[in-house]
Amino acid sequence: MPELPEVETIRRTLSKKVQGKTIRCVEILLPRLIKWPSAPEFQAVVTHKTVKNLARRGKYLLFYLSEGQVMVVHLRMTGRLYYRTPDMARDRFTHLVFTFENGDELLYADTRTLGTLYVMPEGELWRISGLSQMGPEPLSAEFTLSYLQTILAKRKGKIKSLLLNQNLIGGLGNIYVDESLALAGIHPERAANSLTDEETKNLFQAINQVIQAGIDHGGTTFRDYRNGEGKSGDHQRHLRVYGRKNQLCAICGSKIERTEVGGRGTHYCPHCQH
Repeated sequence: MPELPEVETIRRTLSKKVQGKTIRCVEILLPRLIKWPSAPEFQAVVTHKTVKNLARRGKYLLFYLSEGQVMVVHLRMTGRLYYRTPDMARDRFTHLVFTFENGDELLYADTRTLGTLYVMPEGELWRISGLSQMGPEPLSAEFTLSYLQTILAKRKGKIKSLLLNQNLIGGLGNIYVDESLALAGIHPERAANSLTDEETKNLFQAINQVIQAGIDHGGTTFRDYRNGEGKSGDHQRHLRVYGRKNQLCAICGSKIERTEVGGRGTHYCPHCQH
């Protein structure tokens, strides 16, 4: 699933292409991807609207349109959103086509068709619970060391599961949680409230560092993720533990192990993470 760095990279690569452009027409090839309102209403609202701004909140992309409307896109597992000029081929898994007045297109493609799209007035974004209930995200002013200390102190559950809870911290997913815990030297099955003040500080710094590195490298590509220009990310070449089962830890030389925490595949170094 695209996480905060991947979605932020998509936002950055698309913003310069779609901002200021007016949508001439919308082709919906798989109506069930539209979650609010109905597919015909979605099509009617979005058509002839101009993209004023493209923002991001956690893993959601928010297209602020003219007349106070907002189109929200959540890519889920395999969603891809990219810009196409008439000379480029379409992805064979394309399910929505937004055609601009100049003939260029914004395509939504999705292999597993789990993504979701919405359009509504800006004042009604509360309808999307995952968006309205999301916690502060890394690198934001609201995500402070004090905030992290507070949410850890109250909870006995495993630290990895807590970090994946979008209601507590927005935008973190499996890859970047594993990487944050590895950088901080914390075992993913530790009880959240067992972390010392020093460990919490290290974790706070690690989360921000890992997320920033993911953005700087254009995201992580293993299979489906591409940015708004259809290009792969580069962060997979910089991962410490994720996807590296039985490979050697760059710090101590121990073999990276894989387990499951809360039903999620989890990678860690048994020597470096306590």
